[in-house]
Amino acid sequence: MDRDEGQPDQIEQTTAGIAKSARAVEISAREISRTVDHRDQLASNRTMLAAERTYAAWVRTSLAALVTGVGSRALLGEIVPEWLASVAGSVLVLFAGFCLMAAVWPGLDDQVPPRGPDATRIPFRLLVGVNVILLILTLAVLVGLWVA
Repeated sequence: MDRDEGQPDQIEQTTAGIAKSARAVEISAREISRTVDHRDQLASNRTMLAAERTYAAWVRTSLAALVTGVGSRALLGEIVPEWLASVAGSVLVLFAGFCLMAAVWPGLDDQVPPRGPDATRIPFRLLVGVNVILLILTLAVLVGLWVA
């Protein structure tokens, strides 16, 4: 009978051990879930910030091409025929316009990562507005290359 009396104690100990293991697994699962959520959030932030850096690179390239177009027209005007200097400047200015349009092109496809970033985004309408103003300036420079 000693064995029968000891068996409930062993069952209780085993049950307590299983319950303790279950709690540990539950806590571990919550921690893993929290870590995965945090990683997803950070990845979403990195994606958004990378898109903004790409936008800035397009605009920077556009402004450099615009200035180079005006400068090449001024510098080449004395070396080559006037029309050729205007064509060279125009190609660079047109490339500047292309860069401005390419800067906002990815934003037209409104794909958001599964979990939205918690970093503040620059409003897309503001980006488009700035690019429209710069595009108008680019067209004015293009006209100025041929008129002046």
